[in-house]
Amino acid sequence: MISRVKTEALAALEEELAKDPEVSALEVTAAQYVIIATLAEQEAFSSAQLCKFFSYDAGAMTRMVDRLEAKGLVRRERDSEDRRLVNLELTESGKALFPKMKLLSMQVQNRFLVGLSQQEVQQLEKTLQKILANT
Repeated sequence: MISRVKTEALAALEEELAKDPEVSALEVTAAQYVIIATLAEQEAFSSAQLCKFFSYDAGAMTRMVDRLEAKGLVRRERDSEDRRLVNLELTESGKALFPKMKLLSMQVQNRFLVGLSQQEVQQLEKTLQKILANT
């Protein structure tokens, strides 16, 4: 059930992202949006941290980051304290595009929550937080 909801939500988000001319011109996928959103809220993250956080395969993460970097939305920066680490951060273009993408994401979320009361939405959020805490 959860897997189906996740699949449907990502498909709906891809649909919304594709409708926006600015976003669709960059061909940003829902999976790439998730990376952009994470980097927008957390200053710097390494690819390894993102892999662990999202349970992504390292190869798939590298390919996604490569694509985002080629689109000018993300850049790789060596960690100033540990030069072996490479952190990811949004470029100015990525930072500028994120608010529009977040709005589209919220529209999709609201579409999924139609028919639920505020109390049901709060309970759903609490339940999902408990599920995430188990990972």
